[in-house]
Amino acid sequence: MKTLEEIRRQIRSGKLDETFGKLYGGDPAAHRARYDKAMELFAQKFGAERRAALFSAPGRTEIGGNHTDHNNGLVMAASVNLDVIAVASPNGEDAIRIKSEGHRMDVVSLAELSVCEREKNRSVSLVRGIVSRMNQLGYPIGGFDAYTTSNVPKGSGLSSSAAFEVLVGVILCGLFGGGADAVEIAKIGQYAENVYFGKPCGLMDQMASSVGGLIAIDFADTDRPVIRRHPFALEDYGYKLCIVNTGGTHADLTPDYAAIPHEMKNVARFFGKEVLREVEEKRFYNSIAAVRRQTGDRAVLRALHFFGENGRVRTLEAALAKGDLDAFLKTVQESGWSSFMYNQNVYTNSKPQEQGVAVALAVAGLILGGRGAYRVHGGGFAGTIQAFVPEDLLPVFVEKMENVMGQGSCHVLSVRPVGGAAVLL
Repeated sequence: MKTLEEIRRQIRSGKLDETFGKLYGGDPAAHRARYDKAMELFAQKFGAERRAALFSAPGRTEIGGNHTDHNNGLVMAASVNLDVIAVASPNGEDAIRIKSEGHRMDVVSLAELSVCEREKNRSVSLVRGIVSRMNQLGYPIGGFDAYTTSNVPKGSGLSSSAAFEVLVGVILCGLFGGGADAVEIAKIGQYAENVYFGKPCGLMDQMASSVGGLIAIDFADTDRPVIRRHPFALEDYGYKLCIVNTGGTHADLTPDYAAIPHEMKNVARFFGKEVLREVEEKRFYNSIAAVRRQTGDRAVLRALHFFGENGRVRTLEAALAKGDLDAFLKTVQESGWSSFMYNQNVYTNSKPQEQGVAVALAVAGLILGGRGAYRVHGGGFAGTIQAFVPEDLLPVFVEKMENVMGQGSCHVLSVRPVGGAAVLL
């Protein structure tokens, strides 16, 4: 590792511009300034004489397979060119201190790694859970200080939490020589979120952030998920990826999220199985009347969504393999309608008067006029929509969406080919 001043000289001289190009594309000047500022704030908080390393973990966008990972389904997702970055340095102590911009410092003692109930739903629980799991699995751990800053908007559906989890994992591996690969880091992050944070999430968010690029993931065996990479650039087809923040918050929505896997698993239990992936699709269709009586209508609809999404991910993969953008966009749109009608994660039933995601979808449909595709993004209920916008419509799309949803609400993104990574060791 280099001193802070040595790293800052490298950044300012442009020696990391090639790396920035791979991570973000575009003009490297803004990225130089961002990392340089993070170095300055680390020095103010932890001391200017430290040797340090730089790390990054991206947000993610989900393309197909909405809410299927927790029932061992198929997913298509991609990392994006927004990320959480860290300046980190070993401190020689039995403590981890992470200061994230705009938040209180998270402090974890390596001597106390058990679940702490009062930390649930807080970022410090994720740190403790990741360190604990890495220690359980035999990976080396140690104390470090870190300063992090993120341009992944909170509540954006781009999974800033998964990016933070992956970031902590790559810091530990980078600083202390752990050999955890991208898949293992993703699984460790999910463990921390499930057990320590208290959110029953699947593995898709962490996997997309950790592995990077545009990928299809088959979760039939969650211990050994099958990952297929699909090199694909929307820009080659004259389209842009947009994420529109509707201004809603994910606070207090954990019961809504938890109900989806719970209801899907209730249907699976009707057939004596643990998850829907273990249920024969034809057998489910032939048993809908009986399943409905036992599990209720919404559980049946969500199971219909699950089986349909698995088929759509296969269709998306086939379309990408052929370079058939029309089939790809058509399938994305079908996935979005299934999420709205069957999975029912566009608004929460507890606040039916708040339907920002539904309004954004309606406006996107009017602007696009049958071109491109648009859908609820991520976990849903609040947050964001995703749109695939023809480049000739992009200025109009951004202007009109922001007239409704607010200035700065529409983010034009690109797929990042690299997942969680050490930027400079």
